[in-house]
Amino acid sequence: MKAVKAKITRAIPVGSLIETCDNSGAKVIRIFAVKGLKTIKGRKPAAGVGDLVLASVKKGRTDMRKQIVFAVIVRQKKEYRRPDGTRIKFEDNAAVVLKDEEGNPKGTIFKGAIAKEACDRWPGIAKVASIIV
Repeated sequence: MKAVKAKITRAIPVGSLIETCDNSGAKVIRIFAVKGLKTIKGRKPAAGVGDLVLASVKKGRTDMRKQIVFAVIVRQKKEYRRPDGTRIKFEDNAAVVLKDEEGNPKGTIFKGAIAKEACDRWPGIAKVASIIV
C-alpha cells in the first residue's frame, strides 16, 4: 500500500452502510473500523477514497452475509482535491471487497468508475478496473 498524494477528505464515518461495486456476492457492507487511522479522543473515525476498512456484510448472498471482510473505498460523494488543483466527486459511495489484507480483490468485475487514488494505492484493484477516473 502506497501513500496517497491527494488531500482526500475522509467523508465516510464508521457505521455507514456502503454499496459494493463488484461481483463478490456482497451487496451492502457496514464499516466498523478503518485500518491505520489514528484519531483524537471522542472523534468518530472516518474513511476516504483508497482507505482500507473492516466491514461486515449486511446484504448479499447467504454464504457472504454476516462475514467480516476487508474492503477498499473506491468512490465517495464528498469532493476532494487532487495535487494538480482539480476537485473530483462521484455520484455515490462505493467499496470493493478484498480476499486478504494485501489488496487482492474478491470480485472479477467492477461496476462504474474507480478513483485514480485507489488504483495508485492498490495495484490489485487497478488490474481489474475498467474505468479509472
